[in-house]
Amino acid sequence: MGKSISEVRVEDLVRAGIAEEEAKWLMGELNAAIAKVVVNINGELDQKELWRELTARKLLKPSHPHALHQLLYYSVYHHYDHGPPLYWFPSLNESRCTNLGRIMEAHCPKLFGASYKDPISSFKEFHRFSVQHPEIYWSIILKELPIHFLETPKCILDTSDKSKHGGNWLPGSVLNIAESCVRSSNYPNKQDDSVAIVWRAEGNDDKEVNCMTLKQLREQVMMVANALDNMFSKGDAIAIDMPMTATAVIIYLAIVLAGFVVVSIADSFAAQEIAVRLRVSNAKAVFTQDSIVRGGRRFPLYSRVVEAAPLKAIVVPAIGEDVQVQLRNQDLSWNDFLASVNHLPRPNSYFPVHQSIDSVTNILFSSGTTGDPKAIPWTHLSPIRCGAESWANLDVRAGDVSCWPTNLGWVMGPILIYSCFLTGATLALYHGSPLDHGFGKFVQDAGVTILGTVPSLVKTWKSTGCMKGLDWTRIRMFASTGEASNVDDDLWLSSRVDYKPVIECCGGTELSSSYIMGNLLQPQAFGTFSSASMSTGFVILDEDGRPYPDDQACVGEVGLFPTYMGATDRLLNADHEKVYFKGMPMYKDMLYFQQLRRHGDILKRTVGGYLVVQGRADDTMNLGGIKTSSIEIERVCDHADVSVLETAAVSAAPPNGGPEQLAIFVVLTEGNTISPDTLKKRFSRAIQSNLNPLFKVSSVKIVPMFPRTASNKLLRRVLRDQWKQDLQIQSKL
Repeated sequence: MGKSISEVRVEDLVRAGIAEEEAKWLMGELNAAIAKVVVNINGELDQKELWRELTARKLLKPSHPHALHQLLYYSVYHHYDHGPPLYWFPSLNESRCTNLGRIMEAHCPKLFGASYKDPISSFKEFHRFSVQHPEIYWSIILKELPIHFLETPKCILDTSDKSKHGGNWLPGSVLNIAESCVRSSNYPNKQDDSVAIVWRAEGNDDKEVNCMTLKQLREQVMMVANALDNMFSKGDAIAIDMPMTATAVIIYLAIVLAGFVVVSIADSFAAQEIAVRLRVSNAKAVFTQDSIVRGGRRFPLYSRVVEAAPLKAIVVPAIGEDVQVQLRNQDLSWNDFLASVNHLPRPNSYFPVHQSIDSVTNILFSSGTTGDPKAIPWTHLSPIRCGAESWANLDVRAGDVSCWPTNLGWVMGPILIYSCFLTGATLALYHGSPLDHGFGKFVQDAGVTILGTVPSLVKTWKSTGCMKGLDWTRIRMFASTGEASNVDDDLWLSSRVDYKPVIECCGGTELSSSYIMGNLLQPQAFGTFSSASMSTGFVILDEDGRPYPDDQACVGEVGLFPTYMGATDRLLNADHEKVYFKGMPMYKDMLYFQQLRRHGDILKRTVGGYLVVQGRADDTMNLGGIKTSSIEIERVCDHADVSVLETAAVSAAPPNGGPEQLAIFVVLTEGNTISPDTLKKRFSRAIQSNLNPLFKVSSVKIVPMFPRTASNKLLRRVLRDQWKQDLQIQSKL
């Protein structure tokens, strides 16, 4: 059960890994902090205030053993039952300097009158206002970001068309969002000589960090745009299947700038999955690399693209100046592609293709529950939401250096691009594996101030100790998305930088953003979300589709208000209405009477109003930060061995938090026997070859039959509950 902080002694501190003399000094400081904290009416320590005092005094150092951080954190919050334990608290002075705090100080006294207090006290009121009056909130935000409109919008939100859920945003506006990314402006630190991208390639850990100014970025983007015009017709879809390097970012922006459409494909996909995305998007060509360098090894990429489709490929070298593979006749090397504009008098100059706000710029993919993955189109509106949300909730600003290991095939890739280039921040890219010391040294040397993570990355950093000895003190916050966070892993992460906040983010490709997030105006708790994102409204529904009261602790499916700026209004290969609205209840309050938008998450609202994602309402699962479906997994496993009659794939997070773990339940054909371990190896091999090499099978269970409804529908939720029980038992062993 552990000890309470009042029971901790010097010998406990020594056992946690520090010398006796330091332990005696620390014990004295602990006792002084305890004496300073006000005791509540029941004669008990105020645990929250005690932790605030300990972190304010900086008694715990990044160099201290993790065991010491664990001892004090868990002892302070021993038997805490007032909601999730809070570990980070905003300061009033610093809150006024945040992006959100600054606009609150400027606008809220006029909006709220005497009821406005300060950015911390009035945050919930301002958030509620942003939901109820999105046109006012977004008019403020658009003045804060360097968005260049060729034709300004007629209004912020037009709700006159009742057939369109959520209305039309920025109607009548004409722009090119990539132009806003690469042009200089009066926005702070967005001048031609400001640093736009910093990067380093794996293996060059002791070399200087490479830098590219905004002017250099713009010229590179315009050169690629000119080369694209030589080969393709306006509106063509052009895929990118390569790691997120500086070159990939240039290609992405150039495709958008020139009026083409990016098709986002993750570089980890097998040939079959690449082929599906090229087919669904009707791509005309694909940018790729000859190979991928990870952990000192080279992995083929061009050969997978060749296997996937006969499309023209433009091949970038992973290392050096020239590609290291033999190209097909129709393919081009990167150098030859760029050389196609050598005849132009000004190859680095290009007039952007301006389009209406609802023109498609990017096709991303999210797994559906059956068949092909959903093809989700982003318009010029989607990036505005990306930049605005990072500006508001993550406080990204000019002078920040933002790094987030990701890929253009996943939603975080485009989000990261727009979050940096629409706020004046510098984009930091590591061309290699984020699992090793080299990545951490790049974070140090590049002066990263905002480091994005995926929980499985943090778990690896913590377990291997690969980041030991690095100076990460310039980091002012972490951000985390992709999967559920583990409290102890986040404790380790935050402790590396004197308990700076880890801002949790959860959203979706079809939302262009996160619908629940942390922020710098509310106290934060590990592994939880402190609020909906700005201007986002939602309710939590009970089993009968009725919303719980907003102040009630509860668990249920989330229903989003449809007035969600940046959310999709179409799918390319599915019925948008059916996927996101059919069967969802109507919602009515003083201002709204509208049909809620489906997102699919099961949310828990805790005492104190914090939010925890409890999983998916459907059979979609999240493996390693990648959403996929049970049916996709089962389709592969059903053919992995002749002994398999039928499979059922379910996932669940361990009881102490962390990434979801995949279990495969199996019914064997009559007369066949095979061990679960053998099936586990064969399933893993089949999944990694045909779906994604990042997916891992945690367990295989052979059962005589599956639970089913009267109509023979498979009850995966029953199997999922069994798997949760198994994980519960394992956690106690």
